[in-house]
Amino acid sequence: MVMGGRCRATRGPVGGENKDEVQPRQGVCVGAGPRAASRGGAWTVQPNPLGAEPPAEAPMARPRVRLVVTADDFGYCPRRDEGIVEAFLAGAVTSVSLLVNGAAAESAAELARRHHIPTGLHANLSEGRPVGPARHGTSSLLSPEGFFLGKMGFREAVAAGDVDMPQVREELEAQLSRFRELLGSDPTHVDGHQHVHVLPGVCQVFAEALQVCGVRFTRLPLERGVGGCTWLEAPARAFACAVERDARAAVGPFSRHGLRWTDAFVGLSTCGRHMSAHRVSGALARVLEGIPTGHTLTAELMAHPGYPSVPPTGGCGEGPDAFSCSWERLHELRVLTTPTLWARLAQDGVQLCALLDLDSKRPGEGVPGEATLETFLEPSPPSP
Repeated sequence: MVMGGRCRATRGPVGGENKDEVQPRQGVCVGAGPRAASRGGAWTVQPNPLGAEPPAEAPMARPRVRLVVTADDFGYCPRRDEGIVEAFLAGAVTSVSLLVNGAAAESAAELARRHHIPTGLHANLSEGRPVGPARHGTSSLLSPEGFFLGKMGFREAVAAGDVDMPQVREELEAQLSRFRELLGSDPTHVDGHQHVHVLPGVCQVFAEALQVCGVRFTRLPLERGVGGCTWLEAPARAFACAVERDARAAVGPFSRHGLRWTDAFVGLSTCGRHMSAHRVSGALARVLEGIPTGHTLTAELMAHPGYPSVPPTGGCGEGPDAFSCSWERLHELRVLTTPTLWARLAQDGVQLCALLDLDSKRPGEGVPGEATLETFLEPSPPSP
């Protein structure tokens, strides 16, 4: 998820109300822990990267949560990619989502191949230039200048019925084809940049396209309790609740076309400056409410680590945006690659793994234990 407009060559503020916030420093090298190991073709990650000591009662016989940590926006710019790879090699990120229209998509694909990083497609219908037929002429997906309509602009166009869904299908298929050209393989998963894949109408086209190309895994960005996260600014909380509503409605099309996703999702309440060990742990604790001890859930943590973009390099055709240029990306990188988070999550019974290692559920198969899908589809409490 990317917030804000185009980036200017200025620095964002340092500091904030987040008591666990890690402040950025110039020239700091973060991440020096154990890298993910490949065993029999499946990536496994130690639950205590960066040397975090397990609790006294460790090892865990059965984790409470098997957690995938996905770094979004791979390919956005070389500095962002540097931080993402650093987090992967530290064992703090277990998969990435690639923007095939990103300025650094080709070099990012080479990094993914070199380091054997599980890589999915970050389907983009809202930022930058298209890769499909739309780039050669007029399209309902584009502004007169030839760019996608933006995070809110695309949503408004979908709501008004101004988006031609066959053109959405063409662009999704073109991005899947471009992914195969870059990586030489199908994506491990496909999710949506700025959560466009769960929008009404788009979710149906998205599910159909993934079924045809044989991709099984996607993301359902439905974070339990996000409406009650009072640290989020009002616009961010309203956006998160809107994404939740769209995600609930997308369950039907996703299910009918055989898509799978983790039992739970975290990341709307922990994005950018709001990420901390305390808040990630708290979001996972909300997920576990009502789940009997002894049962394991699968979950995905969406993250946006990296070093700040420096204009004009980066972006998807329009230059990097303000969020990418800010210190917030570095903040996420440092939270993810410090022992505090992983010691706390290990104590909470959380174990990291790759997406393809998960026994992800279709809605009809239910959630482990006595919980049902409806438990996770309950709307968040209204914003105060």
